[in-house]
Amino acid sequence: MEERYDLAVIGGGINGCGIARDAAGRGLKVHLCEMNDLASGTSSWSTKLVHGGLRYLEYYEFRLVREALIEREVLWRMAPHLVSPLRFVLPHHAGLRPAWLLRLGLFLYDHLGGRKLLPPTSVVDLARDPRGAPLKKGMFGKGFEYSDCRVDDTRLTVLNARDAADRGATIETRTRAVAAVRGADGWRVTLETRDGVRREIVARALVNAAGPWVSRVLGEAVKLETKSKVRLVQGSHIVVRKLYDHDRCYIFQNTDGRIVFAIPYLDDFTLIGTTDRDYSGDPAEVRATEEEISYLLDAAGAYFEAPIVRGDVVWSFSGVRPLYDDGAGEAKAATRDYVFELDTAVAGAPLLSIFGGKITTYRRLAEHALADLAPHLPGMGGAWTAKAGLPGGDFAVDGVRALAADLVARHPFLSTREAARLAGAYGTTAHAILGTATRREDLGRDFGAGLGEAEVRHLMTREWARTADDVLWRRSKLGLFMPKDAIPALEAFMAANAG
Repeated sequence: MEERYDLAVIGGGINGCGIARDAAGRGLKVHLCEMNDLASGTSSWSTKLVHGGLRYLEYYEFRLVREALIEREVLWRMAPHLVSPLRFVLPHHAGLRPAWLLRLGLFLYDHLGGRKLLPPTSVVDLARDPRGAPLKKGMFGKGFEYSDCRVDDTRLTVLNARDAADRGATIETRTRAVAAVRGADGWRVTLETRDGVRREIVARALVNAAGPWVSRVLGEAVKLETKSKVRLVQGSHIVVRKLYDHDRCYIFQNTDGRIVFAIPYLDDFTLIGTTDRDYSGDPAEVRATEEEISYLLDAAGAYFEAPIVRGDVVWSFSGVRPLYDDGAGEAKAATRDYVFELDTAVAGAPLLSIFGGKITTYRRLAEHALADLAPHLPGMGGAWTAKAGLPGGDFAVDGVRALAADLVARHPFLSTREAARLAGAYGTTAHAILGTATRREDLGRDFGAGLGEAEVRHLMTREWARTADDVLWRRSKLGLFMPKDAIPALEAFMAANAG
């Protein structure tokens, strides 16, 4: 029997999964295919922020910044287990951006987006305040502190896919769209699995949300020329041993005009990033180069009192941002806004290709995408995602600690740290994972670093995990804590239990 859908989505990053979720909730029959794992490209290699983009104000991207600022609190309410507030310290560096410009930018940042929950900007005396203690002595007198949010980028993507599937969408990972042919009855999309099995589905509309591969999909699968171009920009990060003890983040201005973040990460580390450089290779092969690692070490090291050396780096990662090519001279100046190209050459069979976009604005991007497709998909419901929580997010924005405490009360074998991780990753879904366990043994095999068999089974059956990397580096970051000699046992278990 022929598989027919209202909407086919190519790409399992944040934009594709966000569109699939929104469309499924509007009553559409949706199919999403991803050639690798969900969020295995750009969407898992971000700076882990939901932010307005303070520096984008310098490039007059007021619409984008306003939309992103509004979305911070929308996403916080939707997913309080994945999104949480942060305070950023911005030291005033004499000789770079003047204090009046920083004040103006932060005033706009406070007021453009209708901030309600996050605290406003304040002035910090870095010479006396503990927030200035980790910085080089005598380098700064004044600074500013403002609000943004952190996010678990991969889990945000996966939970959008999970919610889409719960609303009826078909999500297929490790499945590539090798051809898409438009006809009178819609798009005939040929899918190919990792073992070479091919089949066809038919969809009334097609969305190309392939991120860095958007142009490749158009050229190789759809065989269609496009007016828009994608600009691949590499962004790399390093994770070092914890540089300081408080919970504030820092945003530093560099003499080359770029900015670098230093963010407390997973209790034991500090995340430093990011770089901006044009990239021309295969997006799947991108890696943080030694040059970039050195750049980030030098950039952060210029500000912190304690030296930061190569041996402090415990992990580095890199991703390719698929930005819309607006002709900007430098990668750092290229727009972070999203651009759609809607092709309706054949009546009733539209193709929407997405260029650019940010994790922060993915939900609004999805709404805009479906608004553009609405004339071609009669009967589709209206927008709904702004007030609908993601799986596990059915609690108050300040309720993660209370949830973690409840997990310890119900399952006293959990450490406070383990409970905090489970609450922060799964929200109330943690109750289903832990079930009625009263002893650690009730969760099955212990793979190390607090990862039990019950959690792995959940990730396999509910979150499309297939490999140890899917579990350790995307759906969690337990790869930073698990001994390398413990990983083969996890790989063997997952291979034996693959369904």
